[in-house]
Amino acid sequence: MNRGEVRARMVAGAVRLLATRGLEGTSFAEVLALTDAPRGSVYHHFPGGKSELVHAGLDLAASRAVDAMADSRGEPAVAVTERFLGLWRALLDSSGLAAGCAVAAVTVGADSPDLLEHAGAIFRTWIDQLSDLYAAAGWTPDNARVFATLVISATEGAVLVSRAQHDRTPFDDVAGALLEHARAAESSHGRPPAR
Repeated sequence: MNRGEVRARMVAGAVRLLATRGLEGTSFAEVLALTDAPRGSVYHHFPGGKSELVHAGLDLAASRAVDAMADSRGEPAVAVTERFLGLWRALLDSSGLAAGCAVAAVTVGADSPDLLEHAGAIFRTWIDQLSDLYAAAGWTPDNARVFATLVISATEGAVLVSRAQHDRTPFDDVAGALLEHARAAESSHGRPPAR
């Protein structure tokens, strides 16, 4: 395995650990154990220490979400919302309700302004991307941004509650309400119900 592959595997391992164990549970020792990377890889690939590894993990988590939604451009708002919710449903199901959002984990666990700023920038990027997709579906920019913020915030909370209760029902309830809102908007010709 070449050096780039080792680094990529370590970053992917960090994302998995952030999503399941949070920031505190994402140590170099845990990443090495999960990825079978050689011990010497740590400071070779991450001379800035754990912070550098976590920043790389945040970048990977962010790009995965952006890439997963990229093909939604031009789809109706309901389809965009279903795809977004489907990503989180698949994560909950594949992990047995053990994994959540790596970016949220950093937001909750970080005492570093730099890591918090990075997480905040990712949430802004996700809101911008969803807003753009809703606008492409015919929503006004203001309504698109409000709904994108609602979808992301409600989904993050629903994932958290479902994990805590070890029950997907809270997620499914929130997902149903978000889809109902998107359907109502589509039936009113792309204009979300008044707030």
